[in-house]
Amino acid sequence: MSIAEATPDFEVEDRNDRAFLGHPKGLGYLAFVEGCERFSYYSMQTLLTLYMVNYLLLPGRLENVVGLEWLRVNYYDGLSGQPLSSAIFGDYTSLVYLTPIIGGIIADRFIGRRAALIAGGAIMALGHFLMAFEHMFVFALISLIVGVGLFKGNIASQVGALYKETDLRRAMAFQIFYIAINVSVIIAPLVSGTLGEKVGWHWGFGCAGVVMVAGLLLFLAGQRYLPDNAPPKKGQPREKMGPGDWPRVFALVLLVPAMAIGLLTNQQIFNAYLVWADQQFQLTFFGTTLPTSWMITIDAALSFSMLVAVAAFWKWKATKTGTEPDELGKMIIGSFFTIAGGLCLYMAALTQGSAKIGLFWPVMFHLLNSIGFAHILPVSLALFSKIAPRAINATVIGIYYLAFFLANKIVGYVGEWFSSMPTTTFWLIHVASAVVGLIAFVLFKMVVASRMTQSGEEPALA
Repeated sequence: MSIAEATPDFEVEDRNDRAFLGHPKGLGYLAFVEGCERFSYYSMQTLLTLYMVNYLLLPGRLENVVGLEWLRVNYYDGLSGQPLSSAIFGDYTSLVYLTPIIGGIIADRFIGRRAALIAGGAIMALGHFLMAFEHMFVFALISLIVGVGLFKGNIASQVGALYKETDLRRAMAFQIFYIAINVSVIIAPLVSGTLGEKVGWHWGFGCAGVVMVAGLLLFLAGQRYLPDNAPPKKGQPREKMGPGDWPRVFALVLLVPAMAIGLLTNQQIFNAYLVWADQQFQLTFFGTTLPTSWMITIDAALSFSMLVAVAAFWKWKATKTGTEPDELGKMIIGSFFTIAGGLCLYMAALTQGSAKIGLFWPVMFHLLNSIGFAHILPVSLALFSKIAPRAINATVIGIYYLAFFLANKIVGYVGEWFSSMPTTTFWLIHVASAVVGLIAFVLFKMVVASRMTQSGEEPALA
């Protein structure tokens, strides 16, 4: 099967539709729906560690959470305080990237992507509302894990399904998709983070639930502009994978651990980094202490700006010279910026002294890390969507999120060391992980990349 046949070709109202910024109207709906879902998710992720360290896991409160004391003793080996918070964070944030594989299989083989997205959105909203009741904490996390599994991989697959394989707008569509995500990450800490830290933790979580419900309603309203994606009818033969598909799938699977290692520094932002910022950053200005969660807004604002700037730069370069790096080339470039960002955190810890840390080095970290992010995440998702065999498209998009599963599991494990080792050493470990990711991307490009496009009539997306 050729690459042109390896991506879904679902029926939509009009593939030549350019009503939304030169793209199909369906992209607008999907971008805003994903924006609502990511607002709710990043509200949760921004508040979760701070909520646990500063409130839920304190003596006298932990015991009131149904099932948590049992988990602490029998599963988390008696951890307490910040190490326990990091372990829970690692399990939660890793599982929400593992379950999309199961959600993709359910969508591809049984209920279709539309039904999976609706069910996922409803279950996620339930999870956010349960977070407003501290004794239901464990059940809230379970609901969110299940809901994200049904939702996440399937909405990314629908973006790719809006375009023919020869449509050059596909890569930019994923850039727009990521921009919508980053706008949500900018807003979430300002709204839910401020509500959670300044008004009450449960107000922040409840706000996330309301926005998720709004996103679900928006998805229902935009149905006629989106692919149907129904599963095969009973008795209808299922599409089979050709022998040429397996090398592409194998190559994508090999890319997952390399991405996971390279993502460690970026994913730690929501865990130990926030604890460090809460304890050591100078966040008081003119007598007012800013919410620690606003550091995520700084990161998201820079990520948004760098996504736009990087996309504009490579478009300008391609227009001027006719060339630009392929996906793996951009990921290699991004790794250098990730390394530089991690070194900024090392410098912040090294030069702290007895005072609190000023924001120069943290902001430089967010800037450089965001440039790295812009070179790695959007093009890698476009690459997976393009090469995924048609018969298992949503499943392969779920495999893409295995990189985040592995990265976040490592984040939770490594984050436990934050309280027991020098901060300089802690961040140097993250720098080393980015170096390992860089080496892996280089080797992958040299040795394995040809398998990804060996049967394609067109080059990989830039």
